[in-house]
Amino acid sequence: MGHAAELLGVRQAFLRSLDAAKLLTPQRSSGGHRRYSRYQLRIAARAHELVAAGTPLEAACRIIILEDQLAEARRINTELQRDNRPGV
Repeated sequence: MGHAAELLGVRQAFLRSLDAAKLLTPQRSSGGHRRYSRYQLRIAARAHELVAAGTPLEAACRIIILEDQLAEARRINTELQRDNRPGV
């Protein structure tokens, strides 16, 4: 966790708060240390950006979840449009 916090320029407590808010659920090493994926680090960076701009943590988590859902819906929509083109 210390390395992840250092990479993001945040305190370890901030990463713990994201875990407590259920925004991130990092894997655990055999020694019990939190291990974050690249995707989780991007999510944590976005959360930090929102919180630093004055957004409460709960609202930042909701925004990130909605942004992720929107991105997935757009991806699916693009696939469906591509699959339904005439001559495909």
